[in-house]
Amino acid sequence: MFGPEKAGPANALRVAVAGGGWAGCAAAVELTRRGHHVTLFEAARSLGGRARGVEVRGMALDNGQHILLGAYRDCLRLMRQVGVDLDAALLRLPVQMRYPSGGDGMDFAAPRLPAPLHLAVALLRAKGLGRKDKLALARLNSAAKWMGWQLNDDCTVAELLERFDQTPRLIRLMWRPLCIAALNTPPERASANVFLAVLRDSLGARTRAASDMLLPRLPMGALFPEPAGAWLERQGGALRLGVKVAAVNGENEGWRLDLTGQAAGGAASERFDAVVLATPAAQSATLLASLPGMETLASQLAGFDYEPIATCYLQYPPGTRLDLPFYALEDDPANRRWGQFVFDRARLDAGQDGLLAVVVSAAGEAGELSREALATAITAQLAQDFGRPELASPGWTRVITEKRATFSCTPALKRPDKATGLPGLVLAGDYTASDYPATLETAVRSGLAAATAIRAYGALPREKRSLSHSRGAAAGDSIQ
Repeated sequence: MFGPEKAGPANALRVAVAGGGWAGCAAAVELTRRGHHVTLFEAARSLGGRARGVEVRGMALDNGQHILLGAYRDCLRLMRQVGVDLDAALLRLPVQMRYPSGGDGMDFAAPRLPAPLHLAVALLRAKGLGRKDKLALARLNSAAKWMGWQLNDDCTVAELLERFDQTPRLIRLMWRPLCIAALNTPPERASANVFLAVLRDSLGARTRAASDMLLPRLPMGALFPEPAGAWLERQGGALRLGVKVAAVNGENEGWRLDLTGQAAGGAASERFDAVVLATPAAQSATLLASLPGMETLASQLAGFDYEPIATCYLQYPPGTRLDLPFYALEDDPANRRWGQFVFDRARLDAGQDGLLAVVVSAAGEAGELSREALATAITAQLAQDFGRPELASPGWTRVITEKRATFSCTPALKRPDKATGLPGLVLAGDYTASDYPATLETAVRSGLAAATAIRAYGALPREKRSLSHSRGAAAGDSIQ
């Protein structure tokens, strides 16, 4: 486990991190480890951002069911750094796409063999895919490797799949659900290059472990944000929950933050040498809009389109179990089939016996239904797919929809750089420039990149920092 690496007194900065999601927590941990004096502000009463906890009937649940990948190296590294036991926190499974038996799905599961042998064996053994389907999958994989997992001109995932003659069955059972799960955007609108980047670092990785699927056994807050906050305080940093950053203003060689919230003691302000804006894109746009030269960047941040994710929790009698920790489900909105994956929560947390969680990503159409109607449709889908009529009648249901779960990951989407063009003020968030979609790993990597930028700023001689600050505040013309 890494300990703090104290910066020298000449370049240690007082840094404010606004936003306690995964990006903000990553930035705060990394800056603290490098010896800077960090204060982490979060408007809510708990850390976690959009991946937050909710209480339902006395049960601690997440606002959405997540799957991490073994390729999430920075997430896993930082979790270890703040004291999380990964073996206890995550259920590690080989990559798989398994549908309920007896239906028209498929069964694709990789054995624990070295890469790429594990995928070759999985493809040979896959049930529910014909020879044509398997050849098409192998063809796309080979072509993607030859292209370096990138197109010269981005297009939609649907166009990519058509270009490489993927079969309708393979698209329906493999590529479409993977695209929606990874990018939270339907293939007809999703970026092929971003999808290829996800495949590159998972199915196309050199190690089998990178393609493993990691299911959280702990609530998302306990998986990283809460341990990060506790670690920050142990290292001498400050954690300010229930405090919102209402305004950011340049002042001499630093920044003054206007703060609101009861925990801030009403209206208050504090001065810092540097600031990481790890707030949602729309909130960061508001904070930047009043700063000189930030109009273009603020407009870009305010211009994202968003995709919702709905999670339907279904409570059945104790002992109600599935044979696997999770299954893929074939969604078909035209026939009122909305569920895409179902998870047996008891396999992750013994205290949630009989609880199933069904995920609906890119849930725009599903969101037009009432919660009751969506839950009824999903329970009917489960009963049909598993051949178990009792699944149509849960004891209670709860649908939780995150309306702005991720940005819409469309082709050639321009995402802002971490640098704002103003010295000592940087962005962090899963919406910033990256070849990944809006994932936890993207958020963490953006936080680390923001910390690197702040460290570089702090390493400047004081007179150069002062000069760059005055130039940046006056012109603000170096936005990328």
